[in-house]
Amino acid sequence: MTQRARIDTDGPEPGRPVIDAGAELDPVHPMKPPKSAIVPRPSGLTTAEVAERVARGEVNDVPVRSSRSTADIVRGNVFTRFNLIIGVLWVIMFFVAPIQDSLFGFVIIANTGIGIIQELRAKKTLDGLAVIGEARPTVRRDGVAAEVSTSEIVLGDLVELGPGDKVVVDGEVAEADSLEIDESLLTGEADPVVKQPGEKVMSGSFVVAGGGAFTATKVGREAYAAQLAEEASRFTLVHSELRSGISTILKYVTWMMVPTAIGLIISQLVVKESNFKDSVARTVGGIVPMIPEGLVLLTSVAFAIGVIRLGRKQCLVQELPAIEGLARVDVVCLDKTGTLTEGGMDVTEVRPLGGSDETYIRKVLGALGESDPRPNASLQAIINAYPDSEDWRCTESLPFSSARKYSGASFSEGNGESSTWLLGAPDVLLRAGDPALAEMEQLDQQGLRVLLLARAAGELDAPAVATGAEPTALVVLEQRLRPDASDTLRYFAEQNVSAKVISGDNAVSVSAVAGKLGLPGAQNTVDARHLPEERGEMATALDSNAVFGRVTPQQKRDMVGALQSHGHTVAMTGDGVNDVLALKDADIGVSMGTGSEATRAVAQIVLLNNSFATLPSVVAEGRRVIGNITRVATLFLTKTVYSVLLAILVVCSQVEYPFLPRHLTLLSTLTIGVPAFFLALAPNKERAKPHFVRRVMRYAIPAGVIAGAATFATYLLARSHYSGPGALDAETSAATLTLFLVSMWVLAIIARPYTWWRVCLVATMGACFLIVLVVPWLQDFFALKLVGTTMPWGAVGLAATGAVLLEVAWRVVDRKFPA
Repeated sequence: MTQRARIDTDGPEPGRPVIDAGAELDPVHPMKPPKSAIVPRPSGLTTAEVAERVARGEVNDVPVRSSRSTADIVRGNVFTRFNLIIGVLWVIMFFVAPIQDSLFGFVIIANTGIGIIQELRAKKTLDGLAVIGEARPTVRRDGVAAEVSTSEIVLGDLVELGPGDKVVVDGEVAEADSLEIDESLLTGEADPVVKQPGEKVMSGSFVVAGGGAFTATKVGREAYAAQLAEEASRFTLVHSELRSGISTILKYVTWMMVPTAIGLIISQLVVKESNFKDSVARTVGGIVPMIPEGLVLLTSVAFAIGVIRLGRKQCLVQELPAIEGLARVDVVCLDKTGTLTEGGMDVTEVRPLGGSDETYIRKVLGALGESDPRPNASLQAIINAYPDSEDWRCTESLPFSSARKYSGASFSEGNGESSTWLLGAPDVLLRAGDPALAEMEQLDQQGLRVLLLARAAGELDAPAVATGAEPTALVVLEQRLRPDASDTLRYFAEQNVSAKVISGDNAVSVSAVAGKLGLPGAQNTVDARHLPEERGEMATALDSNAVFGRVTPQQKRDMVGALQSHGHTVAMTGDGVNDVLALKDADIGVSMGTGSEATRAVAQIVLLNNSFATLPSVVAEGRRVIGNITRVATLFLTKTVYSVLLAILVVCSQVEYPFLPRHLTLLSTLTIGVPAFFLALAPNKERAKPHFVRRVMRYAIPAGVIAGAATFATYLLARSHYSGPGALDAETSAATLTLFLVSMWVLAIIARPYTWWRVCLVATMGACFLIVLVVPWLQDFFALKLVGTTMPWGAVGLAATGAVLLEVAWRVVDRKFPA
């Protein structure tokens, strides 16, 4: 009995003998020996050689980071434009005013410290999860294959490759078994490249079919292609409307602040001939509140805490703004296998065609299973069901490819006969109108997966090997549905997110699976081979249907682009190499933890627990961040608007600025700082809405104008009411009371809809201010003392008028300028 030869890329396994260069030639085709008989199997480096290369530093030491370094985090939080401005003002205040007028500096230090601590916590979570999800290439050393960390690869290592594996360093092909590599992330060329021994492979590319091994020729920082690929796949920033919107706001604030501050300085120091130190203090008091210093901090903290929360659910967020992006998604494209269904399958039935012998078919299936050293889920199910026939010997194999939809192998059957077999999609291998197609459709409608076993008429390496293939049997596979997929699809439907199932399987079968899971519109099914190629027409077809079958990898990419051309924000989920291009082009790419290295590398979010049910948590976290930051941004920018307005009115009126820094520090802490921190981290299920800048400014501008106008009106009234040595302090106290009450009303509006804790938050802030007004030493510390009853009640009356105007403005804005 002759044992069959095979290429073994996984090392010896029980029941799978490895034939080396001494294997006997095929008795039927003596000129075509088994592939494993051509070249002796290289054993890779020895342990001593590895140690020698490590000592020389020839190690792949380029760090793969999923987050900023500690130094970058500290630098990014400390060295900001506004921290610089506030720092300079803080130093000035140390020399000209009491310590209570320098409190704003201590607040900035505390805020910056909180930001650093939270981001470091998020980094720790991210880095811990990244280790779990890190690609671990298989390296052959001393003739034994073993998984190692990417950073442990040394120059000259023999790295094994299989479908879905990412090429992690530059190298030269040493073994190739129908090895096809996709280099699209490097070259932009979508067609896979067939590699032969001696040809180069570049880091960042990935295997789409076949297998083999390559020798590492460039590692670490010498592998320029690796750096390019890492830059493209890991650090390509997700578009963040929140981040870009805040940058835009800060740019406008800077433009407003500079001329206003200059005017205020001239007014207080030149025009007014008052006490120099007091003038400086009041000038700084006018400049500091113009800066929305806590807005960037709270945005970073909100994202960081989101990462920590999702990390506890085994969700690796490789780019922080991806949390926001998924919350804005309105179309999610789902790959069926591995997302809606579990990876494993079971053979339920084999149906012989044309009177074929079932015993013989079982032998063929067993041999086909043994012919592929890295079987996919379908072939693994066949391996589990049918044992290998030891007298059959594989002479040539054709790995499965998503593009061609079939695999194949040629055998010497041990009795002098030879045969070539194909296993793949029936509607691809069969001619239109073949009776077997009707039988296949009946099975597809039950949600079963059907493969066709066909005997090829020509050579396996012939370009048209599938032409004229003789159908022999239908292999029926049952897919295991994910128990949590139905609830997740229901969640997306409730949130008005359209789900599109895009699969390489038969459309009818995919539709049946989607129907079992309750996908809305599952009956609207399209065979992707009939989709129009023109982008606009394709987008229309995608909008009208929910299930698409027989989709090629390039079509998946085109479909994502077509949806985006219609203004959709698209998320793509997947776990196989056929999903990589689409994952890369989608607004948000989501990969399963057990997916291929290539998919995990290009995805912004990796579900390490392989649970599709984690996605609603990511959406909810994104909505919490966006909704809450929109709320607190309104608070911060209201302060900026009224500060600029007050400064302009002071310059135009040629009066002393009404506030010292201590007054605005107190107001900012009670009406913005503390409430914003709690509001930014609160639960929020509002659907994410676009136009962040417009939505924030449409409220902040009228609120700031009303607060500034009411405060200045109180100040002018107080100036006419009070006289004498302590008049300025009394005027300041009255103006502070009005500004606090109006700002509290803004906070009360922002905090809606009310819950018990929000009511308590607003009430607590009001109580704290009341304590300052009634406790003598706090009155002295903050220079706040209400004099008489007429003016304080007048201040309350003007604040009440401002509150009414705020309510009117809020309603007018909602009606006239909807978001």
